[in-house]
Amino acid sequence: MAWRGVGKKGLNASLIRALASAPVGLSAGLNSSSTFDLAVKSLSASFKCVPGLSFSLFLRGSRYHKILKNEPLIRYFHASPELLARKGIEVELGLKVSKKKPKGKYSKRERSPPVVAPYVPKLKRTNKSLQERTVEIFDGMTLVELARRTGEGIGVLQDILINVGESIDSEFHPLSIDIAELIAMEVGASVKRIHVSEGKEILPRPPVVTVMGHVDHGKTSLLDSLRQTSVAANEAGGITQHLGAFVVSMQSGASITFLDTPGHAAFSAMRARGAAVTDIVVLVVAADDGVMPQTLEAISHAKAANVPIVVAVNKCDKPAANSERVKLQLASEGLLLEDMGGDIQVVEVSALKKTGLDNLEEALLLQAEVMNLKARVDGPAQAYVVEARLHKGRGPLATAIVKAGTLVCGQHVVVGSEWGRIRAIRDVVGNLAERATPAMPVEIEGLKGLPMAGDDIIVVQSEERARMLSAGRKKKFERDRLLKISNGRAEELEQSEEVPQRAEMPIIVKADVQGTVQAVTDALRSLNSPQVFVNVVHVGVGPVCQSDVDLAQACGACIVGFNVKSPASSITMAATQAGIKILMHRVIYHLLEDIGNMIVEKAPGTFETQVAGEAEVLNIFEIKGKSKAKGGDVKIAGCRVIDGCVSKTATMRLLRSGEVVFEGPCASLKQEKHDVEKVGKGNECGLVLCNCDAFQIGDVIQCLEQVVRKPKFISSESGAVRIEC
Repeated sequence: MAWRGVGKKGLNASLIRALASAPVGLSAGLNSSSTFDLAVKSLSASFKCVPGLSFSLFLRGSRYHKILKNEPLIRYFHASPELLARKGIEVELGLKVSKKKPKGKYSKRERSPPVVAPYVPKLKRTNKSLQERTVEIFDGMTLVELARRTGEGIGVLQDILINVGESIDSEFHPLSIDIAELIAMEVGASVKRIHVSEGKEILPRPPVVTVMGHVDHGKTSLLDSLRQTSVAANEAGGITQHLGAFVVSMQSGASITFLDTPGHAAFSAMRARGAAVTDIVVLVVAADDGVMPQTLEAISHAKAANVPIVVAVNKCDKPAANSERVKLQLASEGLLLEDMGGDIQVVEVSALKKTGLDNLEEALLLQAEVMNLKARVDGPAQAYVVEARLHKGRGPLATAIVKAGTLVCGQHVVVGSEWGRIRAIRDVVGNLAERATPAMPVEIEGLKGLPMAGDDIIVVQSEERARMLSAGRKKKFERDRLLKISNGRAEELEQSEEVPQRAEMPIIVKADVQGTVQAVTDALRSLNSPQVFVNVVHVGVGPVCQSDVDLAQACGACIVGFNVKSPASSITMAATQAGIKILMHRVIYHLLEDIGNMIVEKAPGTFETQVAGEAEVLNIFEIKGKSKAKGGDVKIAGCRVIDGCVSKTATMRLLRSGEVVFEGPCASLKQEKHDVEKVGKGNECGLVLCNCDAFQIGDVIQCLEQVVRKPKFISSESGAVRIEC
């Protein structure tokens, strides 16, 4: 047709002109049936501008006649050909939308629906990797170096630096070691400070010697002989349960700082701290006892800290002493002794007779001279907390050894996550001192809280910096603690299907010093077993108070007081009324034994099947049933009990030539025509089993019973304890 040459725009324009030329008011009555024919005639006269198109035929289609009577006509005149095609009317209009045919001989394939891939979120790096890795920081490091070590972007570290309140000119500006630690902790990294040992004034210092060895081998007695005191006699149970530090002036005029460590198995952490801060380790071995478990542990601590060892063979005055056997045992453990071509000195001493002490002093001074021990005296001090305790009148006290620099009274310090201003410095005798020099053990007071044994003491410039650093460390410690708890719970959920439910035993620990608190806590946690979980809900330094009783009542815990004063009568009465146990001990042996017995009582135990008795079949009796309603034939095994007793309520097992033939309940047990519940050893009885009548003379019938097996508390000679299930 001729109008096919007209484009879409031309056709639309023609339709618009046709509508525009229609009489006014036509559109208003277009939908009524009376005016439909008039509208068609008027529009047909105006539609002649479109050549070859019969508008009357176009509008009088059966389908459009119905549509135009129900819907406004203007909608269809202004619709595009694509919209008309979507409405399904392209056939009547002849305006079918043209589709481009693909080029080539192959037809275009229908597109398959897109594959919906699962959403994979972008993995964010967690702080767990930084927590496991330790970042070394030093004074004067730049932001670029810190970003490289932590793995964070420079922009992130700059934002943290602004929040801290510091401003730098560029990323290459040197940072103080305190600011570097704050930034590293904020991104979740563990920090290790690297201090510069150089200084204007470097002088020789006394050696720090740690005495280690097995329990009851005479370590404290040896030190008492050196300083003419009696510390071991004042210790509870005659064994050392604290880590002591003091200075001993030798006869030659030299001074040596000694650390006395406990030898019990529960105080392993104390021995590790002593080896970490020391210069020389004196390994005390009893000549009559030889190498013991804690002796081997002390050797491993010294090797881990890379500290030289001097062996002191004690108790050489005893008749059973055999120092040569001790030397062979030490050599078998990898210690190269001088007598065997090595470099480890061996000195035979007797703390009781005070013999060989001069040789021990000479060996220690010779080893210190070879090591050429020197330390920086000027500048801020670097110290190490050996022990911490809470005094009623003076507050938190920390026993520390200065490693470098000079600790001056009045300085602001950060000790672990605690801070404070040094109010007083006291020496080992208790005298006040203005300053503490390297290798000098002192007791400082003025801290806001009780630090942990093993924390480093850091001197800062101002109180604001001390507060900020303390808050950052507390935040980091709490974040790591919560992360550890969440990881532990996740592991418990994964293993919950395999591991049976365990009973929980909550405990509150109170002790005299911080190191003892840690030692007792570790010892109690070592008593965990598959049946009972020891949960230390709270630890603290000081006597048992009312808040401890309230907490124990809330969580159902027992209170353990170690080497502290007995609680007041009001607290004891409140605990008794609430049904709370308070265990007061001064010796670690007795404490672990009591807790072990409580764990055994609380353990649910495991059910086991054991043989309660055996009976031998001597004869078989058969009773004929009168009718099926009253029962069929019954076979009775005439037996004699040969071991234990046979119970009617127990499960029976029929054995023939050692093989199990039947296992099931007992239907009847009679003795001399009387029903009985039990038959003892040596007696005869008649026995009927349910659903089993295949008896033979000579068979054995075992009586099985379920028993609850409780775990056992085992204590070794070395002091190590465990729960055996």
